Amino acid sequence: MARILIIDDDPGFRKLLETILAGEGYEIDAGGSVREARELGAAKRYDLVLSDLKLPDGDGIQVLKWFAANASQTPVIMLTAFGTVETAVEAMKLGAADYLGKPLRSPDELRILVRRTLETRRTARERDVLAQQVAEAFSCEAMIAEDPRMKQVLEMARKVAPTNATVLLTGESGTGKEVLARCIHSNSKRAGRVFVAVNCAALAPTLIESELFGHEKGAFTGAVSQHIGRFERADGGTLFLDEIGELDGHLQSKLLRVLQEKTFERVGGRQQITVDVRVIAATNRDLKKLVADGKFREDLYYRLNTFPLELPPLREREADIPVLARFFLERAARELGKPHLELTDAAIERLKAYRWPGNVRELENLMERVAILCDEIVDARDLPLGAEQGGEERRPVTWKEIERQAIEDALRRNRGNRTKAAQELGISLRKLQYRLKEYGYRD
Repeated sequence: MARILIIDDDPGFRKLLETILAGEGYEIDAGGSVREARELGAAKRYDLVLSDLKLPDGDGIQVLKWFAANASQTPVIMLTAFGTVETAVEAMKLGAADYLGKPLRSPDELRILVRRTLETRRTARERDVLAQQVAEAFSCEAMIAEDPRMKQVLEMARKVAPTNATVLLTGESGTGKEVLARCIHSNSKRAGRVFVAVNCAALAPTLIESELFGHEKGAFTGAVSQHIGRFERADGGTLFLDEIGELDGHLQSKLLRVLQEKTFERVGGRQQITVDVRVIAATNRDLKKLVADGKFREDLYYRLNTFPLELPPLREREADIPVLARFFLERAARELGKPHLELTDAAIERLKAYRWPGNVRELENLMERVAILCDEIVDARDLPLGAEQGGEERRPVTWKEIERQAIEDALRRNRGNRTKAAQELGISLRKLQYRLKEYGYRD
């Protein structure tokens, strides 16, 4: 339960607050001066501080500033008597979480405010932890690479990350272009700001302009309200434009203007909107050929190509295959609650011999499937791959296809018993039933 510090020189009011909050299960400490606030704050960590504005040896602003300097994650609520609301509002401008009037109108007023402030603090801490985890997961140092070419790509990414240079990532589908884009963002000065990703190929041509630049109410049929586009949402951060080669000529012109002038208008609008956005673009197409064929603006190509990085396909990164396979297999096993799974030497050799048309994404999907189907050891015969050399390559499969096949196999082995199938797969019966419904199965 949360620990709360109350600072108020009125013993009666202080005792009232203690009684109400202790009744809610909070651990309470109390004092009546700035000096006591500092001493208690130095001795313990508090989840929340309630401080009166008027204190015998100073004021609540001093308490607020002390906690801001020494325990910045601790929110402070100012207690204010009639006539000092303006000072309380000023305190909020200095960082106070909220203020509470004296005398209390009801105990619930205090309970609700404290609960809301603590919940806001908890959410903020979780967001900070998540942001830190994301930053660590997508740091260039966390990316797996043993292949010399891939190591060189990561080294170049580390060097360009702290700059504001536009980066163009090229390579086949599934080579990890978005992961590398996040790596660049996480190692940049914008790491604390938003990373916004948009797949230009996944949006209908009629929607791309509105999605990128937003639209005003009434701009077209169905535009019932104003829409903020990806560029505005990414202001101060990084915008990742995947499959950039799919943009038509009109959008190429508008994108070029944003890159050059940092301004644009929403669809149906006249207001000039200025943004500070770093763009990282990616494509699996040959933009030079598109330029030569007149399908991509040459000036936009050179603007995007400020700092090009090419990700080699997995079949050309043989040294990366074993380490990536073990990483994906271990992660999948951990998520399934399974013990450590080991790839045999024969399995590794078969993985290295395969051509990987789906690249890293296909390898990841495969390891997730074998993690479901295998226990302890994964051998070459457990790897459902196509012809390794010179034959027809296996069509890349999606995770949904792999998951569906695994569920069908488990149901077949258990003669349709869903409870046993769920136990075998290491998932809940509820999740299995949800997946079956998603696949169109009927009870």
